[in-house]
Amino acid sequence: MKARVTVTLKSGVLDPQGKAIQGALGALGFSGVESVRQGRVIDLDLSETDAAAARAKITEMCEALLANTVIESYAIDLAA
Repeated sequence: MKARVTVTLKSGVLDPQGKAIQGALGALGFSGVESVRQGRVIDLDLSETDAAAARAKITEMCEALLANTVIESYAIDLAA
């Protein structure tokens, strides 16, 4: 089973990298970009075939390592 975890900063957490991207886009002539929030994507290939068990396992991974849950949120997308 394949899974994609998208990790983003929680709203209210300052995002200096997002601000830098916003500034660079403006410098390149892309006007109208009012804000940028950056994150990361983690693709996993699991041997698990049960979707509920896979989601539970990935949630444990996110809580333990993949996301800093104090300042980050995560979303899990599963594909068979």
